[in-house]
Amino acid sequence: MATTAFATTASTVVGLGSSSLSSSTARTSKRLSLSSGFLRSPVAAGNPLRLEGANGGKFMCSFQRDWLRRDLNVIGFGLIGWLAPSSIPAIDGKSLSGLFFESIGTELAHFPTPPALTSQFWLWLVTWHLGLFICLTFGQIGFKGRTEDYFEK
Repeated sequence: MATTAFATTASTVVGLGSSSLSSSTARTSKRLSLSSGFLRSPVAAGNPLRLEGANGGKFMCSFQRDWLRRDLNVIGFGLIGWLAPSSIPAIDGKSLSGLFFESIGTELAHFPTPPALTSQFWLWLVTWHLGLFICLTFGQIGFKGRTEDYFEK
């Protein structure tokens, strides 16, 4: 009995939008109109790329597609440019590359188990790769800057 009285009377939805709902509107296919001070007025959604004056529906962007401007010369010379100084025996008569590759060998000797957190492998890994990435970054800046006359006065 209480449920029938509830279904026949109008109820108010409280929240961001409020509207009067009744059982008669629930049965019909009418659309409910919700309003709120937080929501903007309804605007017809459209594809901004197909609007008039939008370059005929073609997407035009000023962002350069080949932003990385990858060049194998930079990778090759950067790797050689890092291997040469990192192979100088400066750490107790051993080179950074030698220590890194030696630590790889010792860690592979007990392969199924990972390297311990206190292993020297992590120090050599981070140091060697940090130097390599710095060398590649400066190589990219220098090589592309020179080919595009960036450093010319």
